[in-house]
Amino acid sequence: NRLWVRLSLMISGVLFLMFFLQFLNITLEQVGQKPDLDGVPGGTPAVEIQRRLLNFMLFSVVVGTGGGIVIGRITSKPISQIARAAQRLGKGELDVQVPVRGSQEIRELAIAFNKMAAELKSAEQLRANLMADVSHELRTPLTVLESGLRAALDRVVPLDEAEIANLHNQTRHLTRLLNDLRELSLAESGHLPLEKMPTDIQQLIIETLQALEPLAAEKSVTLANEIPALPQVNLDPFRLRQVLFNLLTNALRHTPENGVITLTAHTNAGWLTISVKDSGEGLDAEQLAAVFDRFYRGDKSRNRETGGTGLGLAIVKAIVSAHGGEVEANSAGKGQGSEFLVRLPLMESPNGYAAS
Repeated sequence: NRLWVRLSLMISGVLFLMFFLQFLNITLEQVGQKPDLDGVPGGTPAVEIQRRLLNFMLFSVVVGTGGGIVIGRITSKPISQIARAAQRLGKGELDVQVPVRGSQEIRELAIAFNKMAAELKSAEQLRANLMADVSHELRTPLTVLESGLRAALDRVVPLDEAEIANLHNQTRHLTRLLNDLRELSLAESGHLPLEKMPTDIQQLIIETLQALEPLAAEKSVTLANEIPALPQVNLDPFRLRQVLFNLLTNALRHTPENGVITLTAHTNAGWLTISVKDSGEGLDAEQLAAVFDRFYRGDKSRNRETGGTGLGLAIVKAIVSAHGGEVEANSAGKGQGSEFLVRLPLMESPNGYAAS
């Protein structure tokens, strides 16, 4: 530990400098003294001055060394603890924390280290959960494919059109799952390609509603819209259509027959707000906190065919964030419907003026 050595030298140097200044002052006074009555020069003898200087030098060395060791040990102890904790963190002990104490700088360093360790632990937990979720999601369609093909090869079941259609549906689910994972990964890493252009929001919303009208008719669900005249916004129309499609299909999935899904949009204070509100199952507080998580399904009994991949809302959040916007979910409780709000910043319109 070189810290106490540096502190010792610093303290010794300061003490020696203080005595040197004192010695210089005594010497100057000695030069200015007049002889006494016996003709002997007044003042302190030179031998006494040399003795005092030597004693003070020794005192400086002892005090400087001892003080440097004590102060160095006190100062370096929390730093050593952080260093040992960093070594443990490097070995994979992600729950390590260090006590927050010492000087203001040491405390700030300890707080920053604890925050970093907590974030690493959280990231590792998310990674482990993601790997577990992905393996779980992939296992089901792969098992169906394997068992179906094995049964056909063993001639247990005939490989007729119905069985081929079932196997084809499983491959479609796998493809959709892998595509969703790829898009989500690109969005969260900040590499999702966005082809922004001036977009007619009103027309895009109407086209999306028209595309989903047959699905809504199958469930006897009414798709209503309250879309006023909106300015053109500079964004990626394909990605925004994807956001609306995911929100609307999610609403259709959780809205019973004869229900209503209402889509509204308005601009205010430089923001475009799009609302998708349904009269469906609703969400409780626990579901609201996790609804945008990967592979989250509010209804645990819902299978993958009717419940999707569990990535739709996570992709919505990632795409909206990539546009510099935000998304939130609201619900008064179970059985009282839910509302998803998407807020996007208004960019410059084609004529160069800010849309409002």
